[in-house]
Amino acid sequence: MARLLLAGVDAGTTSIKALLVTPAGEEVALGRAPTTWTPAPFGEETTGEALAAGARAALAEALRQCPGDRVIGLGVASMAESGVLTDDRDQPLAPVIAWHDHRDEAQLRDLVDTVGADAFSRTTGLPVWTQWSLTKHRWLRDHVPAVAAATRRYNVAEWIVRSLGADRATELSLASRTGWLDIRHRHWWAETLDWSGASASLSARLVPAGTPMGVARTSGDLAALDGAVLTVAGHDHQAAAVGLGCHRPGDEFDSCGTAEALLRTVEPGLSEAAILTLTRHGVTVGWHAARDRWCLLGATQGGLILGRVMSALGITRDRLTDLDLAARVAADRPRAVTLGPGAGDVVVDPAATEGEVWRAATRAVSEQAARLSDALSQAGGHRTRLFVAGGWTNSAAYMAAKAEAVGSVRRVTTQEAGCRGAAVFAGIAAGTYADLDDAPSATEVPS
Repeated sequence: MARLLLAGVDAGTTSIKALLVTPAGEEVALGRAPTTWTPAPFGEETTGEALAAGARAALAEALRQCPGDRVIGLGVASMAESGVLTDDRDQPLAPVIAWHDHRDEAQLRDLVDTVGADAFSRTTGLPVWTQWSLTKHRWLRDHVPAVAAATRRYNVAEWIVRSLGADRATELSLASRTGWLDIRHRHWWAETLDWSGASASLSARLVPAGTPMGVARTSGDLAALDGAVLTVAGHDHQAAAVGLGCHRPGDEFDSCGTAEALLRTVEPGLSEAAILTLTRHGVTVGWHAARDRWCLLGATQGGLILGRVMSALGITRDRLTDLDLAARVAADRPRAVTLGPGAGDVVVDPAATEGEVWRAATRAVSEQAARLSDALSQAGGHRTRLFVAGGWTNSAAYMAAKAEAVGSVRRVTTQEAGCRGAAVFAGIAAGTYADLDDAPSATEVPS
């Protein structure tokens, strides 16, 4: 008997993933395609066509694993900041600049001189970095003449659902990463739009994640998707938090990957002073994919540090269990590892044992994350529940250090948290779930 499924896509920096789940939350198929980038002098760029093709390829791979089944709802989450500029017929007019590309450093300096660093941060909730959409857009206006004819702009997830048949709309959590949104008043900020050579008309109506945006019009490898309700599921980190059930005020999601990202859900309306304090410490403030919530998002280099410690020890990930066992019985020598001044810099004491080094390293990165979490609490209120997920949660020593630094944690597992969150929003858009609390939770495992 054919099953009715929900689909979630996560269009990330490295790859585009597509997950199919049952309405009860069972994950039944996963597809993947690379996110293809072309090297550029200051970073990387891609095209709108390549992003749409990658999403279709990932979906087709997942659907091939479920012959005869049908998809009733599809949600797409994505990396933020990057965008697709098109004409009235949705024909792309310019490259899609990677969010981590820094070709726009001169534009950032001009933004600070013209708008002011504090004015920018307290209005947009963003630190003064080259990451955001507005300086990339200004660079394109300065260097790509065709951009002057652009009449539409899509964030990546919005572009992918549009390519499948969706109506135009701009999702709030992605809009919060552009540098054009006044987050407090939830409208476009004329000053940064004017500065960047953009206009509010480039974007469509602002909507929260999970808003129905039409239905898919597909055939061939994607025939099982035809007629599915389409929605944008927002920023990938926030969709991942939703996928783990971490979306209530006070909830914190600790994504333990190469960059250890901490995402706190809070009520909207932090003071300007609190926003400035957070942004000066590299924390972004903006609308969450979870409806009527704000998100505080910061990061450390924790995972990068752990990887470099393992490299210094000459140990590969397949020996992680042995290293954890050695740390369990090792003496406590905090100076076995010293964190250097640069991001991810480490110095290992050659006289220390492997276990002593690993014990010290896991404690050091856990204490870094704990300090960041405390800063989020000072600005956004008390942390209630802490969810952890990601590759480093497979380390027993890391999890022990994490619990020692921050207390009780909830370890949850899923094939792809961002995809699962996108599928939850698809379920809301399709009417399968009344709201986020109505959706099935991810599996919690012993921490």
